[in-house]
Amino acid sequence: MADQTNVSSDLIWEICRPNNAYLVKRKSGGGCQFSKDPLNLTNKHSRKYAGFVNTKAVGVLPAEKGGVTMITKKTKHQNRPAANRHEVTFAGNKSGPKGIVNYTAKQNYRADLRREVVARASALRESSKPKKETPERRMRGAKARNVASTEET
Repeated sequence: MADQTNVSSDLIWEICRPNNAYLVKRKSGGGCQFSKDPLNLTNKHSRKYAGFVNTKAVGVLPAEKGGVTMITKKTKHQNRPAANRHEVTFAGNKSGPKGIVNYTAKQNYRADLRREVVARASALRESSKPKKETPERRMRGAKARNVASTEET
Protein backbone atom coordinates (compact mmCIF):
# COMPACT_ATOMS: atom_id res chain seq x y z
CA MET A 1 0.00 0.00 0.00
CA ALA A 2 2.94 2.34 0.58
CA ASP A 3 4.03 2.00 -3.07
CA GLN A 4 0.93 3.73 -4.45
CA THR A 5 1.03 7.45 -5.07
CA ASN A 6 -1.40 9.73 -3.31
CA VAL A 7 -1.67 12.07 -6.28
CA SER A 8 -3.49 11.21 -9.49
CA SER A 9 -1.63 11.32 -12.77
CA ASP A 10 -4.18 13.83 -14.10
CA LEU A 11 -3.26 16.27 -11.35
CA ILE A 12 0.45 15.74 -11.99
CA TRP A 13 -0.10 16.47 -15.69
CA GLU A 14 -2.08 19.66 -14.99
CA ILE A 15 0.68 20.91 -12.69
CA CYS A 16 3.60 19.93 -14.96
CA ARG A 17 2.01 20.67 -18.33
CA PRO A 18 3.03 24.33 -18.71
CA ASN A 19 6.61 23.79 -17.51
CA ASN A 20 8.73 20.69 -16.88
CA ALA A 21 12.27 19.44 -17.49
CA TYR A 22 11.32 17.51 -20.64
CA LEU A 23 9.40 20.32 -22.36
CA VAL A 24 10.94 21.93 -25.46
CA LYS A 25 9.16 25.08 -26.63
CA ARG A 26 9.71 26.61 -30.06
CA LYS A 27 8.47 30.03 -31.07
CA SER A 28 8.95 29.27 -34.75
CA GLY A 29 6.43 27.01 -36.44
CA GLY A 30 3.44 28.34 -34.57
CA GLY A 31 4.75 27.73 -31.04
CA CYS A 32 5.21 23.96 -31.25
CA GLN A 33 5.85 22.06 -28.03
CA PHE A 34 7.90 18.86 -27.99
CA SER A 35 9.11 16.51 -25.29
CA LYS A 36 12.57 15.05 -24.57
CA ASP A 37 11.14 12.38 -22.26
CA PRO A 38 12.80 8.97 -22.94
CA LEU A 39 9.43 7.27 -22.35
CA ASN A 40 7.69 9.48 -24.93
CA LEU A 41 7.38 7.63 -28.25
CA THR A 42 6.31 10.46 -30.54
CA ASN A 43 8.12 13.37 -28.82
CA LYS A 44 4.83 15.27 -28.68
CA HIS A 45 4.02 17.19 -25.53
CA SER A 46 0.70 15.54 -24.71
CA ARG A 47 -0.89 13.69 -21.80
CA LYS A 48 -1.18 10.40 -23.72
CA TYR A 49 2.52 10.12 -24.52
CA ALA A 50 4.01 11.71 -21.37
CA GLY A 51 6.03 8.96 -19.72
CA PHE A 52 6.72 10.75 -16.45
CA VAL A 53 3.01 11.22 -15.79
CA ASN A 54 1.47 7.89 -16.77
CA THR A 55 1.72 4.89 -14.47
CA LYS A 56 2.38 2.70 -17.54
CA ALA A 57 4.72 4.06 -20.19
CA VAL A 58 6.85 2.60 -22.97
CA GLY A 59 10.08 3.89 -24.49
CA VAL A 60 12.36 2.61 -27.25
CA LEU A 61 16.10 3.31 -27.41
CA PRO A 62 18.77 2.10 -29.84
CA ALA A 63 20.88 -0.85 -28.76
CA GLU A 64 24.15 -2.15 -30.11
CA LYS A 65 24.41 -4.12 -33.35
CA GLY A 66 21.21 -2.68 -34.84
CA GLY A 67 18.87 -3.82 -32.07
CA VAL A 68 16.47 -1.82 -29.93
CA THR A 69 15.90 -1.66 -26.19
CA MET A 70 12.32 -1.31 -25.01
CA ILE A 71 11.82 0.31 -21.61
CA THR A 72 8.59 -0.24 -19.71
CA LYS A 73 7.56 1.46 -16.53
CA LYS A 74 6.62 -0.77 -13.60
CA THR A 75 3.46 0.11 -11.72
CA LYS A 76 4.71 -1.40 -8.48
CA HIS A 77 7.47 1.07 -7.56
CA GLN A 78 6.04 4.43 -8.58
CA ASN A 79 7.82 6.36 -5.83
CA ARG A 80 11.24 4.85 -6.64
CA PRO A 81 12.41 6.12 -10.04
CA ALA A 82 15.53 3.92 -10.09
CA ALA A 83 13.52 0.73 -9.51
CA ASN A 84 10.45 1.38 -11.66
CA ARG A 85 11.92 0.59 -15.10
CA HIS A 86 12.23 -2.71 -16.91
CA GLU A 87 14.44 -3.02 -19.99
CA VAL A 88 14.18 -5.67 -22.71
CA THR A 89 16.57 -5.77 -25.66
CA PHE A 90 15.42 -7.01 -29.05
CA ALA A 91 18.48 -7.79 -31.18
CA GLY A 92 18.58 -9.07 -34.73
CA ASN A 93 15.86 -9.30 -37.34
CA LYS A 94 13.93 -12.25 -35.90
CA SER A 95 12.67 -10.41 -32.85
CA GLY A 96 11.56 -7.30 -34.67
CA PRO A 97 8.14 -5.67 -34.55
CA LYS A 98 6.41 -8.99 -33.94
CA GLY A 99 8.49 -9.60 -30.80
CA ILE A 100 7.68 -6.13 -29.48
CA VAL A 101 3.95 -6.57 -30.14
CA ASN A 102 3.95 -10.01 -28.49
CA TYR A 103 5.80 -8.72 -25.43
CA THR A 104 3.45 -5.79 -24.89
CA ALA A 105 0.35 -7.94 -25.53
CA LYS A 106 1.41 -10.69 -23.11
CA GLN A 107 2.15 -8.12 -20.42
CA ASN A 108 -1.23 -6.37 -21.00
CA TYR A 109 0.66 -3.17 -21.55
CA ARG A 110 -0.94 -0.09 -23.15
CA ALA A 111 -2.53 -1.41 -26.33
CA ASP A 112 -3.02 2.19 -27.51
CA LEU A 113 0.77 2.63 -27.81
CA ARG A 114 1.59 -0.54 -29.78
CA ARG A 115 1.56 1.15 -33.17
CA GLU A 116 3.84 3.95 -31.94
CA VAL A 117 6.25 1.46 -30.32
CA VAL A 118 6.56 -0.53 -33.55
CA ALA A 119 6.99 2.63 -35.63
CA ARG A 120 9.72 3.99 -33.33
CA ALA A 121 11.56 0.65 -33.20
CA SER A 122 11.40 0.26 -36.99
CA ALA A 123 12.72 3.79 -37.51
CA LEU A 124 15.61 3.18 -35.11
CA ARG A 125 16.53 -0.08 -36.85
CA GLU A 126 16.35 1.52 -40.28
CA SER A 127 18.55 4.42 -39.19
CA SER A 128 21.20 2.07 -37.78
CA LYS A 129 21.65 0.26 -41.11
CA PRO A 130 24.55 1.45 -43.28
CA LYS A 131 23.51 3.42 -46.33
CA LYS A 132 24.04 1.90 -49.77
CA GLU A 133 26.02 3.74 -52.39
CA THR A 134 24.00 5.18 -55.24
CA PRO A 135 24.82 3.57 -58.59
CA GLU A 136 26.23 5.65 -61.41
CA ARG A 137 23.51 7.12 -63.65
CA ARG A 138 23.26 5.67 -67.12
CA MET A 139 22.40 7.78 -70.11
CA ARG A 140 19.27 6.72 -71.98
CA GLY A 141 17.89 7.49 -75.42
CA ALA A 142 19.26 8.09 -78.91
CA LYS A 143 21.02 11.36 -78.08
CA ALA A 144 22.79 9.73 -75.14
CA ARG A 145 23.99 6.86 -77.37
CA ASN A 146 25.34 9.36 -79.87
CA VAL A 147 27.18 11.29 -77.15
CA ALA A 148 28.60 8.07 -75.71
CA SER A 149 29.79 6.85 -79.11
CA THR A 150 31.53 10.18 -79.87
CA GLU A 151 33.27 10.12 -76.47
CA GLU A 152 34.58 6.59 -77.03
CA THR A 153 36.25 7.49 -80.33
